[in-house]
Order: sequence, then structure tokens, then C-alpha cells
Amino acid sequence: MADAASRLVSVAEQLLGAPLPVRVRAWDGSQAGPPGAPVIVVRNRRALRRMLFKPGELGMARAWVAGDLDIEGDLYTALGAMAGLLWEHDDEGGGRSLADTVRDPAARAAVRDLIRLVGPPLPPAPPREEIRRRRHLHTRRTDKRAISHHYDVGNDFYSLVLGPSMVYSCAYWEDDGSLETAQRDKLELVCRKLGLKPGQRLLDVGCGWGSMAVHAAREHEVSVVGVTLSQEQAAFARKRVADEGLTDRVEIRVQDYRDVRDGPYDAISSIGMAEHVGADRYLDYTRDLYGLLRPGGRLLNHQIARRPQQDESAYEVDAFIDSYVFPDGELAPIGTTVTLLERAGFEVRDVESLREHYARTLRAWVANLEGDWARATRLAGFGRARVWRLYMAASALAFERNQIGVNQVLAVRTPETGTSGLPARTRTWNA
Repeated sequence: MADAASRLVSVAEQLLGAPLPVRVRAWDGSQAGPPGAPVIVVRNRRALRRMLFKPGELGMARAWVAGDLDIEGDLYTALGAMAGLLWEHDDEGGGRSLADTVRDPAARAAVRDLIRLVGPPLPPAPPREEIRRRRHLHTRRTDKRAISHHYDVGNDFYSLVLGPSMVYSCAYWEDDGSLETAQRDKLELVCRKLGLKPGQRLLDVGCGWGSMAVHAAREHEVSVVGVTLSQEQAAFARKRVADEGLTDRVEIRVQDYRDVRDGPYDAISSIGMAEHVGADRYLDYTRDLYGLLRPGGRLLNHQIARRPQQDESAYEVDAFIDSYVFPDGELAPIGTTVTLLERAGFEVRDVESLREHYARTLRAWVANLEGDWARATRLAGFGRARVWRLYMAASALAFERNQIGVNQVLAVRTPETGTSGLPARTRTWNA
């Protein structure tokens, strides 16, 4: 009988209808596949059971998080090969459809061989890091639970990954400087787009660990209210504000943006938060922010976007991201975001894509994580650290390949007079 690796490669190629571009190392020490290719390590039969009982991305993710499946060598190279084979696989690329697979006697035989190789067909329990998937309600209660799942991992863990800036959004790389410099430049870019002036009021929606609030108060002398649903973020941000001597200018609240009632504000920043709002409630979100601004006030909405689909009703949230990373997170095309901002009454004045910047940011975060891996696993746990490594590396590739993007949208609550308060040449950001 053939060794395990050869049998796995044979089954995979039968099912996919295409050569396997990765090498496989199985639990019995055997190897098969193209020499020099990235190596996928199948540590035990349980990995195969996970993929049999949950075919596709989620089954592979479960095997990865549990440590049943691993990658030897460069993670990006391996993910790039796997993405081209699985996540971007279609009939035009030379593979077979599911119907073809079912009709093909050789493919059916391959599945039977895989079942024999796997052993007793008992479905393994999902890793404990997986959150139960549910319909995306986006109530105050479910949003708070989703935010807690993602952000209340531990401030020390996030400090390891993000670095001293504690900014968990796309940096702005103007040169070959450090991650810290790029994150500072991003915060300053937001402040300049908002045209912040001493004495103004800024609302920072989804304030994270307080980086934007501290920067705006310290560098532009504005008063800031930052809101977050994460208790751990709020505790960290409040200490940071106190250490900077800014308690007279910055207030950090554990509060849902829908419950903010002390407008008007001169400006609102929403950086990496709108992805949590949900498609059904996004118009309400834009109307809420519009109502919190004074006439002439500005909104800077910094948000990840996906590519539009021919049939938007067919859009499904990524199973791995939804189950392990951002529960209830939803992405929208940039055109949809702009339309809903305008429907709320905003005048959209500028849209800037930072797609390549986010890819570079994510690679820097992955490098931080891998550079202190032992400590990362102690802080977050083995499975959670693996979740973050996979999601950030895969996301970097997605940004690089233009599968997702990120945009800063500057919008104004333009008064009836039509005076926006912006310079005619907007990109100077000096008014």
C-alpha cells in the first residue's frame, strides 16, 4: 500500500482536477509532491477528519488552529500557493466543478480511499478558540460580545504584535521608516484631513487603545471623547491618557456609538471600526454620525472594503474570519460605503486608497508576532496565536492581490449655504 503522503496527494489531485502545487509531509514521515515546493505538514489523521466533516476553508482553519496542520518554510509562499489552488479555484482555471467530481468514478474512488485512510469517521470538536457562528444581528449585546472576543485577548499580546504605537489599523508608509513612524504619520494624516484646530471637539468612534485620541489632543490641542466596547482597551487608554497628562482633554468611555448623545462635535474619526457595523445597520450608523456633527463638521471614515460582486445578495462572510477573528464583521464595496454616507446627508469630498499600505502593515505585525513567538503563545495561548498569524499573513496577501482594499473617506456635513470649509485643492489638508 502507498505511503500516506502519496495517497493524500493522489486524492487531492483527483478531487481538484489539477496538480498539487505544494508538497505534503504526512504523520508517518512520508513525503510527496513537487520537489522544492512549500511543504504542508499533516501531523495526524485528525486533520483529515476536520476537513472531511467541514470541507473547505473552515475545516482547514480548524486543523491549523489545533496544530493538526502546519506549514514548513515561508508562510506567505505556502499561503499563496494554497490560495491559488483552493480559494481562487474555478473551472476557468483548469480545475473541475463539484458536479464533475461527483460524476467522475476516479474521484469518487479517491474519496473512498481518503475515508479509509482517515479511520473511524468521528468528527473532532472545533478548537476552543472558535466562536459559535450565528445570524448577524448587530444588536448592542451581540456587538459587545463580538468586540470582546476580538479585542479582549490581552493588552500585552496586542502590544507585542502592534508595537508601542498600539494602533490596530493600516499605517501610512511615506518612506522606509519604522512601523512606529508610519503609524504616527497615519494619525497625523487623519488629523490634517479633519482640519483639527485648538479647542475643537473630536469624537473618536472605536477608539481602541487611545492612540488617535492622545495624538489629536497632544498635537492639535482638541478635546476628545473616545468610545469603545472593550473594557481592556478602555483601561489601557485611560492609563495612557493619564500618563500623558491629558485627562483634562481626553475622555475614554465604554459606550456604544449609538448611545452618544452629547453632540455636536466639530469632527469625528472612525478608524477600522465601521467593519463591525453590519450591512443592515450601516445607514443608521452614517445617520447617527451625521447627527452628531455640527454643520460644516467633518467625518473621516477609515474602512476595509471588498471587491463588488455581480450578485451582491450572494455575498457571504469569510468563514474563518467570522468564526475565529472578527465575529459578525462584514465588508462592503467602497461604492456602497460612499452611497450610504451620501444618503445620510454627507458630502463626500475625498476617497484615498491605502491598500498597499495595509499589506505592508500586516507584514510588519506578522514579523513582530513571529519574532517573539514563545511569548505570544504564553500570552494568548497556542491556538489564538496561530489564529492571528494565519489571519494577518493571509490578509496581507489579500491586500497585495487586490482582493480587499482599505480607504479613507472624508465627508462633510455641508450646510445649506454649500460652504464646505475645505480648500479647493483638497489634498493639501491645510484648512
